[in-house]
Amino acid sequence: MKYLLPLMLLGTLAGCAQTPKNQTTYQKPNYETYITQGESFPISQFNDMKGETVELAEDKRKLVLLFATWCSDSQRFVKQLMASPLIADPDLQIIAIGREEDTQSLVNFSEKFATNFTMVADPERKIYSQFANAGVPRIILLDKKNRVVSTLIGEAPNTIEKVLW
Repeated sequence: MKYLLPLMLLGTLAGCAQTPKNQTTYQKPNYETYITQGESFPISQFNDMKGETVELAEDKRKLVLLFATWCSDSQRFVKQLMASPLIADPDLQIIAIGREEDTQSLVNFSEKFATNFTMVADPERKIYSQFANAGVPRIILLDKKNRVVSTLIGEAPNTIEKVLW
């Protein structure tokens, strides 16, 4: 019995690594990141949830957030991001990519969390799978030339502190 509570807690904390729609049993993922510091970001434009084309700005740093609306870690990170000075930084472009999300789920999420940054639906993981195999939120920081500065897995409560650069 004394081992049951820690095991239950561990299973709860690892919840954002799995996919609620397709996965019936949980196995701890081997987190892999497919892009590394110094590499060029392979995407230069996205179609946002409004259907508009959004280019990566040439004169700004970028924060690319790979997230899921249902994930408590993703929700916490977005709340922290919205409360941080990053949200008002004119030198920073923020793009959030909803893993396995459709446009309506992003609209609902954006309204609920009062976001003011670009959101992109990725219903089939076509974007997400270029950068990682498991885990949300994922944060990719890019410099003004769209090179990777760092990548983070945002499951820790204080991930926003690592992003303030």
